[in-house]
Amino acid sequence: MLNSRDFLSRKGKYLAGSILVLLISAICTALSMTGSDDFNIARREILLRKVAHELLLQSGDSTSRVLPVKKVAENEYRIRFEQAFSFQADSLVNTTQRVLAKDPLSSNYVVTVLNSSESGVAYGYAITQNKKDDIIACIGRKQPKAHYMINIKFKSTIINTVKNKLLSGGLPFLAFVGVVFLLSAKWRRGVPVKVDADIFTLGTMLFDARNRKLVINGKAIDLTGTETRVLNIFASSPNQTIERSRLQKEIWEDQGVIVGRSLDMFISKLRKKLEPEPGVSLVVVRGKGYKLEIMVKTDH
Repeated sequence: MLNSRDFLSRKGKYLAGSILVLLISAICTALSMTGSDDFNIARREILLRKVAHELLLQSGDSTSRVLPVKKVAENEYRIRFEQAFSFQADSLVNTTQRVLAKDPLSSNYVVTVLNSSESGVAYGYAITQNKKDDIIACIGRKQPKAHYMINIKFKSTIINTVKNKLLSGGLPFLAFVGVVFLLSAKWRRGVPVKVDADIFTLGTMLFDARNRKLVINGKAIDLTGTETRVLNIFASSPNQTIERSRLQKEIWEDQGVIVGRSLDMFISKLRKKLEPEPGVSLVVVRGKGYKLEIMVKTDH
């Protein structure tokens, strides 16, 4: 008895350790996906320089330099210019939208144009993924020549990306692990688990009454409608004797005909389909009926 308890204790620790490893793997997988985000951010700075270059060309300046793009805050960048220039508001909006469309992380951002010789914002607008929420004003107006700086602040996406990946992939995975943990504990006691209204576990098998299938070692075995109804009765009352009269009444009475040989035939067919799981069997209880026996696993 002591050895059996020690074995179960070790088995429990092994299962807990396995779950922990799987949890860590799921989190690491989601976090590793952010590597592509780092690449896109580096690419973004080059796209911002392209925005500046096109603005200068539109103003007739093809010789002055675009100064290094400066990161002024998290997800916020400043484009600086060597010389003063003028720009059309609609050209700035169209250029940033067209160039930044190549950045998969830049669907939401706010642009503010600062005049280094004056305080306040000379021009600004907001672009969102949902176009109807864009805020764009003063289209068609030309801004006078000045030493401008353009700040572009992007909506944070890296943290949200990781969080969404964990929520969409990690949490369902953890839920699955939790179900496996529950099922494994029940299987050790030989107790069927009712996963939902139409799905049972019988030993290592899955009985899907809704779709009329037995799943054993990943292989699906089709059941007929009558086989499904018969097995559903047994699965709902495991290790209990079900009288022949009850089975015949519940399965065939609504058809107006009760044939004793029909029950024996379906029991025989079910036995063959349950054979891959040695711990589950349909047995005859002489003079009474049948029983779905689910053997209790014992460890020595």
